[in-house]
Amino acid sequence: MNSNTQLIINRKTPSYWRITFHNPPINLVDPDTVYELLELMDQIESDPELKVVVFDSADPDFFISHYDMTRAGEKQKTPKAIDLPPLIDFTTRLSKSSVISIAEIRGRIRGVGSEFALACDMRFASLEKAVFGQPEVAVGIVPGSGAIERLSRLSGRARALEIILGANDYDALTAERYGWINRAIADVELEEFVENLARRISTIDRQAISDAKRLINRIGLPETSELLESRSAFIQGAMAPGTQDKVSKAMALGFGRQGDFELYLGQRLLDVE
Repeated sequence: MNSNTQLIINRKTPSYWRITFHNPPINLVDPDTVYELLELMDQIESDPELKVVVFDSADPDFFISHYDMTRAGEKQKTPKAIDLPPLIDFTTRLSKSSVISIAEIRGRIRGVGSEFALACDMRFASLEKAVFGQPEVAVGIVPGSGAIERLSRLSGRARALEIILGANDYDALTAERYGWINRAIADVELEEFVENLARRISTIDRQAISDAKRLINRIGLPETSELLESRSAFIQGAMAPGTQDKVSKAMALGFGRQGDFELYLGQRLLDVE
């Protein structure tokens, strides 16, 4: 097992890895997370034997919460020169990689956390313990790392509008019904189900996996230009005085910290005046 600062990589077999998020106290995404994800993507793309990766979390309450707004102004470092904004570079490469990616979701997953999972090839969630949300519009911005494009394709136009404009939390059963995830599975069965699926995929011929994913991707993936347009709208909204004021007030109430505000973010964020 190899450990980075925030990502624990468990190479269970040459063809199957488990990658665990660990950024206490609530698994926020920050510039260091993105740097490690880009490094991880380099490893995934360069390994000739790897066929499947599973992402899980060390925190039972938070799979990946959202971006750490206290570090939002930092310049993002990257392991090498890239052509796209860092998060879009990572999620685009993950979606197009010949390796299959699976999110095993337990706990809260909101904002960019949800966008990360949406970029994975499959998503399975704890029926009792997973909570989903895209809360960005509650502070005056739109999702900027793929939720608009991917949810529209998975859930349909009307449900994507409900999710994004409602800015509320959703349970796993609703997320399953809306196409946000593949399945909601009883918590005691989740890990075994994902483990069995990942190991099954890891025994399949690598070329067959690559061909199947490449051909299915012709239908389901957003264009890069769409992702960049949403990112531009996100940045414009983030710079607005009203947004910055709401974020400051939310942070004073507990946004980004361990506590009830984050646990019940879907209800609490809309109360910020």
